[in-house]
Amino acid sequence: MSTHLTAENLVRDIVDHPAFTGFGDKLLPWDDNSPYYATRLAKVGSLMPYHGHVRPEVVLSAVNHLIDEASGGKTIFYDFYSAQQKQQDASKQQTGLFFYRGTPGAPFAIVCPGGGFSYVGSLHEGFPLAQQISSSNLNAFVIRYRIGSEQSATEDLAAAIAYIFRNAEKLGVSTRDYSLWGGSAGARMAGNIALSGVAAFGGGSLPKPATAVIAYTGQSTYSAAFPPTFITVAANDGIASVKTVERRVESLKAAGVEVVYRRYLTAGHGFGTGKGTDAEGWMEEAIRFWKKHIKN
Repeated sequence: MSTHLTAENLVRDIVDHPAFTGFGDKLLPWDDNSPYYATRLAKVGSLMPYHGHVRPEVVLSAVNHLIDEASGGKTIFYDFYSAQQKQQDASKQQTGLFFYRGTPGAPFAIVCPGGGFSYVGSLHEGFPLAQQISSSNLNAFVIRYRIGSEQSATEDLAAAIAYIFRNAEKLGVSTRDYSLWGGSAGARMAGNIALSGVAAFGGGSLPKPATAVIAYTGQSTYSAAFPPTFITVAANDGIASVKTVERRVESLKAAGVEVVYRRYLTAGHGFGTGKGTDAEGWMEEAIRFWKKHIKN
């Protein structure tokens, strides 16, 4: 089970790895990944067309971290919908949470990868971010949500938040001062909860996140009730409108919301952790921002 994957392995080897038995395909971006099974992991970026600067070594480090956790007897994947709920709605079969553990009892983040609601880019924009958060002694989950609809994806996020709150003791996380992180489409999901709350998407009467971390999305919604927010984008983003991002930053600030904004020059869209780009280091800043809002 502990065998690490390398750039020479195939995408199929993720699905078939014994550490991921029963949910291996959920690590991958698409609902049907079979056309990519023969692709070498050196070319893993080809699975995620909306993302840039996908570095196989960063992806593999995060995936191999999960392998190590599973090899140590730890549960790395959780269903946040019940078997009955998945039976009633077959599309929910594709959902779940991957867990990167930090210090037991520390607050948690949920990382929402993007993919234009046509795929879920966890390999680049989920697992590596969660790995970095967990290395900072905080807990992080990566959500695999239903593709095809912003509404259903946000409902999945609300359901995941509710699941973690219900099972916090078993999971070993604190529900205080949790954070929502998202890139592109995933940032829209985080922004929807930050704006309207968990109950608005069926998750029940639970607190909003203490902070939101929002990367490269053209979503423009805001309110004075938004949590403190870290926002980042690159000036050469070819998908998210930088003008829209900056209008939102100014609107949030004008509404009295604490905002930290980082604009990079050449990182493009979907830069993930920013490794190898001029956005490298943004994760450390965002983690510090969240930690500042965690009450002792």
